[in-house]
Amino acid sequence: MPVKTITLNNGVAMPEIGLGTWKADEEGILAKTIKKAVDLGYRHIDCAKIYGNQKEIGKALSELTVPRKDLFIVSKIWQNVHRPELVAGALDDILDELQLEYLDLLLIHWPYAQKPESDTMNPTVDDLDNVPIMDTWRAMEALLDSGKVRSIGVSNFNQAILEKMIPQCRVVPAVNQVEIHPYNQAPELVKFCQENNIVVTGYCPLGGTKISVMDDDFIKRVANAHACTPAQVALSWSLARGVVVIPKSTNELRLEQNLKTVTLTSDEMRMFSKIEKHERKVDPGRDLKELEWVFHEDTAACPLI
Repeated sequence: MPVKTITLNNGVAMPEIGLGTWKADEEGILAKTIKKAVDLGYRHIDCAKIYGNQKEIGKALSELTVPRKDLFIVSKIWQNVHRPELVAGALDDILDELQLEYLDLLLIHWPYAQKPESDTMNPTVDDLDNVPIMDTWRAMEALLDSGKVRSIGVSNFNQAILEKMIPQCRVVPAVNQVEIHPYNQAPELVKFCQENNIVVTGYCPLGGTKISVMDDDFIKRVANAHACTPAQVALSWSLARGVVVIPKSTNELRLEQNLKTVTLTSDEMRMFSKIEKHERKVDPGRDLKELEWVFHEDTAACPLI
């Protein structure tokens, strides 16, 4: 089943539905899932160094019969390689793990730098490194000239950071990957990114553990009206907003269902905006002081991501 694409600000086409791989580390199952997903029509695979599963993904990719040019492979550099002199090597490490010659999109995973020896997913202020985000971004821009990456972007960046960053960019981020689902709609951030030609990718588009999006009464009613699953409704809602989605599943039936979206009515879209429940799966829980370390110029007054 062919997946529609959205055009990034550099002209590169990005499939609007991808396969998420966060916490997909079951040995053997992940490789099988990727192969089955590609057979079903997925061409967009979302990865990250910190997920710790890129070697298995790389093995699966190496065994595919689909031409490399037809795939859209995304990865992310972790916070402990924000120093400009480490960025190129971080990309090489990712390419080595994925057994690829280039990435279609490389993202900065989080805006805050960590010390090279710190690889925790729950950093404290003591883990932070003195690296302004623009130093890291300029190193990312240089990667485009290497031919090892087609597009560059960011992840978990809020509007306040982007507002300050964009005027300083030679290359405006092509993508901002953030948590987006019906209980975390982020309308202002989505609007800002789209007005600045930054495509939003929504991770956790179905909510996830402890977030009961799929049990929402309104979403279930809409699913019944369209004779589809609540997951298909949630994904269709994001896509209707112009938000790329990267749902994760190892279930073959759900993998197939997630590719089959429906057209929601204007009334249904309007009702989505009335949902009052607000929950997040990935709560940064950051100390406000970290915000001073994004640009290293002054005390940032921007809210948490």
